[in-house]
Amino acid sequence: MTHTAQGRDLLTVSIPMDTFIYPEVPLPRMWSVEQRFDTPALSSAEVEQATAKAVRAFIARDARLKPGASVAVGSGSRGLDNLVLVVKTVVSCLKEAGMLPFVIPAMGSHGGATKEGQEALLKDYGLLPEIIGAPIRATMDVIEAGRLTGMSAGPFEGHVVCYDAIAASADAVLLVNRIKPHTDFSSEIESGIGKMAAIGLGKQQGAEGIHHYGARGLRELMPRVARFLAHNTNIVGGVALIENELGRTAEIHAVGYDEMAEDRERELLNRSRAISPSIPYKDLDLLVIDEMGKNISGCGMDTHVIGRGFMPSIPEHTWGGPNIRLLAVLDLTDASHGNATALGLADITTRTLVEKIDFNSMLINMRTSGEGGVMRARLPLIMPTFDDCVKTAYATCGQGDSREVKFVRIRNTADTRCFEISEALLNETRANPALTVMDDGHPLDLSQKVPASRD
Repeated sequence: MTHTAQGRDLLTVSIPMDTFIYPEVPLPRMWSVEQRFDTPALSSAEVEQATAKAVRAFIARDARLKPGASVAVGSGSRGLDNLVLVVKTVVSCLKEAGMLPFVIPAMGSHGGATKEGQEALLKDYGLLPEIIGAPIRATMDVIEAGRLTGMSAGPFEGHVVCYDAIAASADAVLLVNRIKPHTDFSSEIESGIGKMAAIGLGKQQGAEGIHHYGARGLRELMPRVARFLAHNTNIVGGVALIENELGRTAEIHAVGYDEMAEDRERELLNRSRAISPSIPYKDLDLLVIDEMGKNISGCGMDTHVIGRGFMPSIPEHTWGGPNIRLLAVLDLTDASHGNATALGLADITTRTLVEKIDFNSMLINMRTSGEGGVMRARLPLIMPTFDDCVKTAYATCGQGDSREVKFVRIRNTADTRCFEISEALLNETRANPALTVMDDGHPLDLSQKVPASRD
């Protein structure tokens, strides 16, 4: 079959139709496991109350948030729990105080780096004007907010700081974002309010300028840009969310402009890191992931969960997660809109996934991402069916005795409470008090995803 992704002529993929590789390999028997997590989630009422408290704290201490002020509410986090409720509450609180809020996408080059694409993403997240009570305004245009100079610039003297033109025209900007470990680098400041300001509101031009330096740009330049914007523009701060191991809202904090990319964000990042999803094994022969996607992780699969990053300037052992011989990913979420960013983190995939790829959107995103983007955009081995994919991975993972294959299957890297294991992991699993084997074993059925923890 010949397929041209999304009608674009960027890439034509030819994939064999027939099932022909390792047909004699039997799929293993699997056991369902549940992982116990202890971090509670906030109820909807508690989310609303905590958000309102954060916004009112900003209003009380920042004179820019005054009656009649136009306030740009920046949003854009993928898969953020309670995003609609939080943004709606932010908008409501600002309106109650006599302000004129509107929502802007703060997402760098996502959405194909177009105004229309970014508007569409916000609406797909559920941020419809009639629901959140405010209009959406989007642009890819930026202004030059200034240049880094002196001690605050460090080795980036003269770097141009880009800033969303619509945000710049408002009286104030208030960001809404999740604080979490980033999938491209490890540092004291990663995903959060600072990054949304520096890269999200920098749009494609600003994001590309930071990613140009690879992981060093994210570790060293991004926080400098964030601090520059915090002290030289109309940003008043951000409503910061922390999610628990199941991706549910656990905490909500107000991060003032003077706390962006500073100790306050460092503390919240450490808190988030301590309660992030994980796979509770040190070594695996095979990990099968049912689905990847931009709504699950910035690079489709959380590098800290799979223990792979493929960033030339970052040693692989620093990502955490298990040591995995082979990684197979079967499908791409619809919410990704064809952006299979970082598919190259996998070793083997399926025709189903590849045929969903919008290569234009994917390549724009990965080129903007710099050094890691190039490596992560590589295509893995492509197999015709889910069964072929798993059979091939199972037969080539390096274990001579198939009964000794340490095999885990998860739904996605944001949901690791429920998963499946092969027989070789049973003893280790039963010895872990945080894990419970839920059944007496069953045939591996790839026609159904691993149950979601929210089901």
